[in-house]
Amino acid sequence: MPKTEMDDTRRRRRRGAELQTVLLEAAWQELRAVGYHELTYDAVAARARTSRTVLYRRWPHRRDLVLAAMRQQVPAPPPIPDTGSLRTDLLTLLRLVSSRMIELAPVLQVIGDGRADDSDLTDYLRERVTQAGTREMDALLQRAVLRGEINHARTPARVAAAPITLVSVETLIHRRPLPETALTEIVDQIALPLLASHDRDDT
Repeated sequence: MPKTEMDDTRRRRRRGAELQTVLLEAAWQELRAVGYHELTYDAVAARARTSRTVLYRRWPHRRDLVLAAMRQQVPAPPPIPDTGSLRTDLLTLLRLVSSRMIELAPVLQVIGDGRADDSDLTDYLRERVTQAGTREMDALLQRAVLRGEINHARTPARVAAAPITLVSVETLIHRRPLPETALTEIVDQIALPLLASHDRDDT
């Protein structure tokens, strides 16, 4: 069978979940290659070896396609393992936050795109960026409480979020994961002193 006929046969055989996975993988790869503003249905279709009509049928708007691709390719992070101490738990979490910011960097420009205002994509990105690591931070603080390291009731939300915000911003500015020395400084000179300052008894 000629190559073009074989390609057509493979294309026709892709259906349902398998086809959707291929389409969203192609959209994600194109997004990482050119960014949101330059992403086109034609380019995604070419990567997926299909037609733009197939894409439009499932995702009529570019933001819907990108949102679906992100949900498939950037799932929620795994739980932070219990390392036995608050300090090492914090270091583990901040490493994860930094790497996740790098994964999201190619599409963060969507937030500044007027065409995406008030869309579910904008909401999704804001949640991923502003709340990255928040649930994980709460979980590791609860573990520290059980170990007797801190009193979580005395920790304001902004104090708990401060190291995550700092790591997120610095990672995006430098466009690479923060080195271990920087993460250690944030934990030892900012996170732990902040938590300790709000954990003292009121006497």
